[in-house]
Amino acid sequence: MTECKACQRITRRDEDTVPLWDCIYRARACDVVHCDSTSILGWLIIIPRRHLAAIDEMTEAEAIEVGRLIRAVSIALKHVLDCEKTYVSQFAEAPGYQHVHFHVIPRAKDLPEDRKGANIFKNLGLPPEKRLDETTMNDISARILSHLDKADSF
Repeated sequence: MTECKACQRITRRDEDTVPLWDCIYRARACDVVHCDSTSILGWLIIIPRRHLAAIDEMTEAEAIEVGRLIRAVSIALKHVLDCEKTYVSQFAEAPGYQHVHFHVIPRAKDLPEDRKGANIFKNLGLPPEKRLDETTMNDISARILSHLDKADSF
């Protein structure tokens, strides 16, 4: 699946050649990473390591792990960022990213009304100069990893 950018990144994670933000946590079947095209601190993505085009292709074990990770990541984000709540979405429609993945997005307490709900995606796919820098993503990733390491095993 060489045209799948998610699979290419998973291969690099397997080779241990990525920064912390691109491999915050590895569970049995999924990786937790920080989104690299946003200005929102803590915008995380849960990505099954096996290429899946649709949720119905998940095994029961994969689905259970994703559910547990969504909860654990949401708890970590609330603890680390003091966000109001988290949004969770899954589309897998963008060119090169037609690989099931789940966005877990912290919804800040002071998020402007015009960015709430589905409008949060206006903060995705930003030009490089508007994105979080690697140091910032690595710093928050370390804090999230510390919290996830204290959680139950997956």
